[in-house]
Amino acid sequence: MTSTISPTTTTSALGGVVHRKEDPALIQGHGKYTDDIKFTGEVAAAFTRSPFAHATINSIDTDAARAMPGVHAVYTIEDVRHLGTLLAQVPVGALRPLLADGVVKHVGEAVAMVVADNRYLAQDAADAVSVDYDPLEAVIDLKDALSDRVKVHDSLDSNLLISWVGPFGAEPEDQQKVKADIDAAKEGDDVVTVSQEMLNQRLIPVAIEPRAVVADYNPGYGSMTVFSSSQIPHALAGAIGKTLGLLSNQVRVVAPEVGGGFGAKLNVYSDEILVSWASMQLGHPVRWTETRREAAHSTVQGRGWVATATIVGTKDGEILGYQLEGIADMGAYTQNFTVAIPFLGLFVGSGQYKMPTWWKIDCVTTHTNTTDAYRGAGRPEAAYYLERIIDMYAREIGMDPAEVRKKNYIPNDQFPGAVSPVGFAMDTGDYGTNLDALIATSDYAGLRAEQKKAREEGRYLGIGLSSYVEVCGFAPAGLAELGFSWSTYGLPAAFSGSGLVRVNPDGTATVQIGTGPSGQGHETTWAQIVSDRLAIPVEHVKVRHGDTGDSPMGIGTFGSRSAAVDGSATYEASQRVRAKAAKMAAHLLEASEEDVVFANGGAHVAGSPDSSVTWAQIAEIAYMPHKLPEGMEGGLEASVVFNPSNATWPFGAHLAVVEVDAETGNVDLLRYITVDDCGNVINPMIVDGQVHGGIAQGVGQALFEEALYDETGNLLTGTLIDYPLPTAADLPTFELSRTVTPTDINPMGVKGIGEAGTIGSAQTVVNAVVDALAPLGVKHVDMPLRPRRVWQAIQEAKG
Repeated sequence: MTSTISPTTTTSALGGVVHRKEDPALIQGHGKYTDDIKFTGEVAAAFTRSPFAHATINSIDTDAARAMPGVHAVYTIEDVRHLGTLLAQVPVGALRPLLADGVVKHVGEAVAMVVADNRYLAQDAADAVSVDYDPLEAVIDLKDALSDRVKVHDSLDSNLLISWVGPFGAEPEDQQKVKADIDAAKEGDDVVTVSQEMLNQRLIPVAIEPRAVVADYNPGYGSMTVFSSSQIPHALAGAIGKTLGLLSNQVRVVAPEVGGGFGAKLNVYSDEILVSWASMQLGHPVRWTETRREAAHSTVQGRGWVATATIVGTKDGEILGYQLEGIADMGAYTQNFTVAIPFLGLFVGSGQYKMPTWWKIDCVTTHTNTTDAYRGAGRPEAAYYLERIIDMYAREIGMDPAEVRKKNYIPNDQFPGAVSPVGFAMDTGDYGTNLDALIATSDYAGLRAEQKKAREEGRYLGIGLSSYVEVCGFAPAGLAELGFSWSTYGLPAAFSGSGLVRVNPDGTATVQIGTGPSGQGHETTWAQIVSDRLAIPVEHVKVRHGDTGDSPMGIGTFGSRSAAVDGSATYEASQRVRAKAAKMAAHLLEASEEDVVFANGGAHVAGSPDSSVTWAQIAEIAYMPHKLPEGMEGGLEASVVFNPSNATWPFGAHLAVVEVDAETGNVDLLRYITVDDCGNVINPMIVDGQVHGGIAQGVGQALFEEALYDETGNLLTGTLIDYPLPTAADLPTFELSRTVTPTDINPMGVKGIGEAGTIGSAQTVVNAVVDALAPLGVKHVDMPLRPRRVWQAIQEAKG
């Protein structure tokens, strides 16, 4: 498959810069978020939360709270146990009770829910609930958890929930043979073995909009309407219906504007179920909006691995084998994807490389908040370990890290359909061209010369690079048979996409999609897809999403899947509308449908642009069937469910330039340069925006962020005072370019891009910092690379 350097912007609807249709409302303050949606007579919920990571609940005294003015109800597990536990898509491990049931398992676990006239009265009453606890020993450390010295759940045989081992799909004895062969290679002549234990720390998703939900049950109609800041409105509707005994068409979930999600809103939460149930009990709409402090305890976290990466290779840069063995923290309870997140890392466990790979991650439960999807979801962790150890190997043998990577890439002639060493078939790839583009774009040789000069001046300039491949647009639908089915939410849906395209009587178009965007620009991108196929101006295409009352069945927005899967469904639906419209236009123009050309807001006869009709004229006869040719059905719309045969596999190469102050440990990120490849590009500006955000989050992990627990399970970084985020002042202007290697999996040739920046960036920055400090003997520094930690690494290297 041929790659090309991406062109500059064009003026076509597909592949050109179209300013985001979403932005005028958002930047003028007219956007509607869940907390902006008001109901007459609504009341508010608040939660009493555990101050202990592990404790027995002896009693809960709610009398004082119930007696407070404005309080409508106080609920404990005794009121809601009959509803069952919170549903999870991959139910491996202990499922979360809707409220703590006899024992609390992490700090911040909800013990009681209070409903009052407003959120302030509700919170005051929640604080008045008296809970008698007997604290118990908590297990926080991952290695300690794996030992089962303290069990998190008596109902489970072990704290070990599942182990993900690669090559995936191989028999256990074959997996062990791969490991044994790599171990044997360590004993060869002129062979170098490099091994390093590394931390991939926990992170707290900090969306600009905290989670919020408001539910309104109408007993007259027997209907439940829920507004929620969710990435998965259909799944939430299914979970509410299944838990509360409502039919799917009795529950309507609307995800209005969603102010960031990053995977944290790719979950069904207890609070969403509880406020819906409370609305049924009280006859009022019930609202809950998360506070920023609550978010650190009530919304899932991400990452949380400790693992040892090992590379075995020759002194001339041929990698003979790669091993990764580690532990991933699942937290106290299983929610949506929890134990599946490390499995997503296994998909890309061997990266872009051809070396034999043995990979094992043990998933353990601890007395901490649940982990689940966070931008990249398993793939950033896997890429981090692989790309860090490759850099360490390159330094050990004295070879340029770019050359080591190129020497070990899967060759182009194996694409499309190359099978990775961990057992997954990939679509298309051209890794060498991509890295060459980064080397050229960054003037890599010039940067190395600049680094040499800086070192002569006593400055510590570092150049870090890495490459990555990710998997996204998960497919085919048959993945549901591996346990990734949404049927646990009462929805027999799988990894397919949906799209409905309708041309309205006035010649405009309406598009209804099953995704749940949270800033990705779907209203713009989907309008471009339809405009390109139908030649209806982008401004005349309205895209509707997030409302289960009228959108087609969809599994939401996550895993960089939307354009590749749901976008392809919309593309195919547009093609069907176009084909039908061509027949109608041919009838009006008294021409052959093969000669009909769509352009400039209508259709004309090829070679005769003056012989034309507008879309309004075509639509007029579409909705007046007596004017159509005999036997032609009226209407002008099509709905498609698209089931791709495989996921898509974007890739790229990143480079960072840093300067480190050896006296203080401060890291200054000077430049960040990328060459990503997401196949064909629908809107370059939106793609760049997604990469910008992804890099910022990866840099945040590399330099700033860490969810840190003490030995008793208290979160020490639960506020933005203790949990620093990168700001514009911490980031350089990103220098972005692309190669283009279209996929053969979907009709548009597009791959995902929403998580690429995050997957490629953390290790790039760490590689740069270690490169800067290499003259001082520093070989590795665990993230986050805050000044004190970098300074300590320098002191330790000095001895």
